[in-house]
Amino acid sequence: MRYAVLSDIHGNIEALQAVLADAAERADAVLCLGDVVGYGADPVACVELVAARAQALTAGNHEHGVTGQLDLEWFNPYARAACEWTRERLDDDHRDYLAGLPLVTALGDATLVHASPAHPEEWDYLILPEDGYAAFAAFSTRLCFVGHSHVPGVWSLGSSGPDHTRGAVDLALVDGRRYIVNVGSVGQPRDRDPRAAYALWDLDRARVAIRRVAYDHAQARRKIVAAGLPRILGDRLAVGS
Repeated sequence: MRYAVLSDIHGNIEALQAVLADAAERADAVLCLGDVVGYGADPVACVELVAARAQALTAGNHEHGVTGQLDLEWFNPYARAACEWTRERLDDDHRDYLAGLPLVTALGDATLVHASPAHPEEWDYLILPEDGYAAFAAFSTRLCFVGHSHVPGVWSLGSSGPDHTRGAVDLALVDGRRYIVNVGSVGQPRDRDPRAAYALWDLDRARVAIRRVAYDHAQARRKIVAAGLPRILGDRLAVGS
């Protein structure tokens, strides 16, 4: 069994379609870690496509923002403007669907969560080595897939001690070690690489790898600007920041 693990699509249908096309012959099913909406100009199309394709889906902070489960004061001004804009474009069915998503779910030997598994409702970021190490006690599975920071990376813990790598991930899962894998962002990468990021989890080969996929970020930017969303949300797509 092979899974494509997506996170932080953020209303970017161009990136989402490119990732799903790339994963079509590489994965048997799709998992999503939340933030399907926010920032981008196509929230409805992204929600409907993910709802149709994902075997499992957890909520992100942007889902909670647009459904009133998280105070918009939590967000920076650009993200807040995007949440307010997105709210107006979702109908009751979309909002009810997003509001009902779980914060954490398990699939086999993996835990799926948007932010830190330690306190998922507090939306803590896993960025520094110590961030990840402190979170291992919060889940019992071998693997935990996260998003939220938009930066790929991996933390591992075993008898030989902890390890942390920020950036590219191509990981052979070693017996006796546990892993937290940040899958990066489909629609708003922030690691200075504008290509969409997602993870391939191959259960048979016991391997996890991050793939990068080029997409038409210029078109995504034009749609953000045309929609009246903050221009920076489109401008940063070209540089992955």
